[in-house]
Amino acid sequence: MQERGTVAALSRPGRLAATAVVAAVVVAVDQVTKAVAVADLDHPVHVVGPFGFALGYNTGSAFSLFTADAPVLTAVAVVLVAVLGWLAWRAPNTPVAVALGLVLGGAVGNLCDRAARGRVVDFITITHWPTFNVADACITVGIVLLVVFYWRAATPARRSS
Repeated sequence: MQERGTVAALSRPGRLAATAVVAAVVVAVDQVTKAVAVADLDHPVHVVGPFGFALGYNTGSAFSLFTADAPVLTAVAVVLVAVLGWLAWRAPNTPVAVALGLVLGGAVGNLCDRAARGRVVDFITITHWPTFNVADACITVGIVLLVVFYWRAATPARRSS
């Protein structure tokens, strides 16, 4: 009978590659969905329950904050991408590398919009929440995962009695 253990952790270059692959997939999906939304979403569409699609543009940051500071936001995003790359190089394990890839891909996806369009395309709606996009969702999920992973790593292991 074979004993099952943990999956072997990726090496540092492997973790960096995992971050890069996840980020590339996020950017690709984000840009394709934004292109489809811009081309085909000419009126709001209800999907199910609180979910729907409605084309919108955001020149600011999350929740349309700092709309008058687009050049500053772009500079901050470039610095953020560099910091995320450095953090990915130092990622302690594969789950953290994947979470960093989600955040990095989302940041790059929105940065591409700022560079190409001067504003970010948003198209996903939820009742009582600002319109967002795939990049925004990946950033949010990635940050939540990072908080969970680092919180679990900082919390001493509980021993069962």
